[in-house]
Amino acid sequence: MNRWHMLGVGMAAQAAGCMFLYGLPFLVPELRAETGWSLARLGVLVGCPSIGMLLALVAWGAAADRYGERLVMAWGLGTSAVFLIAGAFTTGPVALGVLLVLAGIAGASVSAASGRVVLGWFPPERRGFAMGWRQAAQPLSVAFAALLLPPVAGHSGVRGALLVLAGICLLVTAAITLILADPPDASPAPGAEPGAGPQPRTGAPYRQGALWRVHGASAVLIVPQFAVSVFALEYLVSDRHLTAPGAGRLLAVAGLVGAATRLLAGRWSDRLGSRLRPMRWLAFAATGAIGLLALAAGLHSPAGTALVLVAVVVTLSWNGLAFTSVAEQAGPAWAGRAFGIQNTVQNLSVAVTPALWGALIAGYGFGAGYAVAAVVPLLGALVTPREPARHAAPVTTP
Repeated sequence: MNRWHMLGVGMAAQAAGCMFLYGLPFLVPELRAETGWSLARLGVLVGCPSIGMLLALVAWGAAADRYGERLVMAWGLGTSAVFLIAGAFTTGPVALGVLLVLAGIAGASVSAASGRVVLGWFPPERRGFAMGWRQAAQPLSVAFAALLLPPVAGHSGVRGALLVLAGICLLVTAAITLILADPPDASPAPGAEPGAGPQPRTGAPYRQGALWRVHGASAVLIVPQFAVSVFALEYLVSDRHLTAPGAGRLLAVAGLVGAATRLLAGRWSDRLGSRLRPMRWLAFAATGAIGLLALAAGLHSPAGTALVLVAVVVTLSWNGLAFTSVAEQAGPAWAGRAFGIQNTVQNLSVAVTPALWGALIAGYGFGAGYAVAAVVPLLGALVTPREPARHAAPVTTP
């Protein structure tokens, strides 16, 4: 079987899940026009899928470890489509919120399971690049949602947009069922092809501190990513006096370049034979980029326009390296749970970052907010552990 076909289906599943998990904010104008709900109520509503995802990531990871990726991803994404269809024909805010939470619970399956496809089908020397593709699915899918959902909602309303999202989930569910095959059970040794045979079994990976430290570093490094990106549009409009559409186009380009840097970082790590060294170096680069942005913002310099785009790109680049390291340290028997924990700790950081940095920027300005954000990657670099034995992921039984 062609491993790139497996990766393509895994990426499609990840993208389909991300489109409704993170794409609902693009429906806020139409939701407000149709319902008259306040922005506060709509903010809660669009956050409902993320709440559901956080509740279910580790459980879906354990299911993937036990039953395999194909069953878990097909069942979860197909069930998400059912809840989205039900939501499309629901009018009450409470009922719609509950259905979106349930859709998020089901959709969490792809976040927890799709990374195992990369671990199982790609040898270590290609795994970083493959994981970069998998991680690029999120920003690419959000960019696609930004292009697709507003015109669909404008033409067919929120109901039409939810039905389109459900249709995408159903199409990808069919592809998972027809194309995807669970990878071999054991992680191949360095240089070996998938299916090379079982490796020596060791104890549970969480008995050692390195995997916990990767989770901790990821929870820290995701903070400056969102501290920069969430307020980048407001900075460009209010401080640099760009129009909102013009600023949005610039940030869309930066997001696409950021997705490309995840691929390049993965290829770099394959060549180095290390995931954590480049992750640490990119953390230092993030401190430099955000520090320069903080200086420009404090001085109201025109250079801030370019520097905020650079900061967006740099802070996006490291993520795939962390996920690759988690997969390799956990091994195939624990990878699903490890991905679930990794996604959970990152999303918990994402949940609190906008409020904290919003208050900081409101009180002290963009320069101070970005200055504090520039310090955070240094902490992430310190928490990042040294590289374990090269790609020697423990292979364990659940």
